[in-house]
Amino acid sequence: MTGSVFNGVHDFFHAGGSWEAVRLGLVGLVLLFWLATIYWVNKDARRRIESPALVALATLIGAIPPFLGPLIYMLFRPPEYLEDIRERDLEIQAIESRLRGSESKCKVCGCTLEADFLVCPVCTTKLRSACSECSRPLEPAWQVCPYCATPVPAEDRIALAPAPPRRTRSRGTPAR
Repeated sequence: MTGSVFNGVHDFFHAGGSWEAVRLGLVGLVLLFWLATIYWVNKDARRRIESPALVALATLIGAIPPFLGPLIYMLFRPPEYLEDIRERDLEIQAIESRLRGSESKCKVCGCTLEADFLVCPVCTTKLRSACSECSRPLEPAWQVCPYCATPVPAEDRIALAPAPPRRTRSRGTPAR
């Protein structure tokens, strides 16, 4: 009985056609997997590294020691994708521009103004009134100083630009 099992295994390995086909299939599968790891390293390196020479070097490192190269590449690759870096930089620029946007501009000459200016330093347009008690700048719409609670007299308030008229429709008018 045991002789027949070993004879079957012996015949399988020494019969030229079947064992060669299995071995050739396994070698092809290993070669295909190796080429897939090289492709993955190249694709990942292009997403993380700007320099084409460094991408080629990373691909070479990923290819030369088969199956060990991608592990070495993963240890030393940049932690972020280039797209994520660009997106973060754009977000930082947008935040910085919003923070700079809080600076107002003079409506007459366009000069950049700071929050505590009472008059425009270029064209001398009166921007805000000063509180009669604490001398801090007051916004035009304020009716009381928020710093010392002193009421702002109506004559000290600067007239705001009139709001544009609101269009309303009457009940009988169809919407456009």
